[in-house]
Amino acid sequence: MTRPARSGRRDDERLVRLALAQARSALLAGGAAGDVPIGAVVVDGRGRVLGAGANEREATGDPTAHAEVVALRRAAAANGSWRLEGATLAVTLEPCTMCAGALVQARVARVVFGAWDPKAGAVGSLWDVVRDPRLNHRPEVVAGVLEGECGGLLRAFFGERRTPP
Repeated sequence: MTRPARSGRRDDERLVRLALAQARSALLAGGAAGDVPIGAVVVDGRGRVLGAGANEREATGDPTAHAEVVALRRAAAANGSWRLEGATLAVTLEPCTMCAGALVQARVARVVFGAWDPKAGAVGSLWDVVRDPRLNHRPEVVAGVLEGECGGLLRAFFGERRTPP
C-alpha cells in the first residue's frame, strides 16, 4: 500500500468536513434507500464549492452514482467544462478504480480523502491509478484526513445493518 504523507494544508480538513456533511445528510435523508454514506465535494482553486454529492447508487439504480462521480458531474456543470484543472476533490473514502479514473479524466489537481479502503481503494491501497506514470495526468494525493471520523461513519452504518433486529 502506498501511503502518501498528510498535507500541511489546513484547508484539507475543512474540505473533508464538507464531504462528511454530504455523507451524513444523505444518510439522514435517504437512509432507507441503503446507500453507503460516502460524501464528496469539488472546490476550485480559490476554495469555492463547484459540486458536492453523496452515493446515490441505490436511490437511482445507477452503478456509476458514486459520491465522487456525482460531485464531478455537478462541478463540471457549474464550471461549464469537463476540465476541472486546478480543482480539488475531497471524499470521505479512498476512491475506487472507476472514481480514480474519472478524477484523472477530469484533470482534477488534488485528491484528498479520509478513510483508506483496503478492499477496493485505487489511490494507494490495492491500486494507485491516479499516480500511474503511464497516464498523462497525475493529481496530488493527500490521504488519511479525518480518517477516524470518516471510517467511524462507515463502521456505524455497516454495524447497524449487521445487527439483527
